[in-house]
Amino acid sequence: MTKLKIKSGDTVQVIAGDHKGSEGKVLKVLIDKNKAIVEGVNMVKKHTKPSAQNPQGGIVEKEASIHISNLSLLTSKGEATRVGYRMDGDNKVRFSKKSNEVI
Repeated sequence: MTKLKIKSGDTVQVIAGDHKGSEGKVLKVLIDKNKAIVEGVNMVKKHTKPSAQNPQGGIVEKEASIHISNLSLLTSKGEATRVGYRMDGDNKVRFSKKSNEVI
């Protein structure tokens, strides 16, 4: 299993695919599938049957997962960067390979 460098809560940009250029916050990371769910990106329509929670049923829009390789982390300045790890004293920290700042 590979180490995923994108975590929940990170702001990312889509760098490939139909939604290229879109930005959003990572809601959930699916480690076993190497995918992430990004807020407002890759929206799909799901047809739902009427239930107790949704008595009307109908068509619901929700976020679908997108592969981690199609995402790039955004720095605080808003530029896309790759992520690295290094030891900062006794702590292992993530850092931006473009600006060399700790994330």
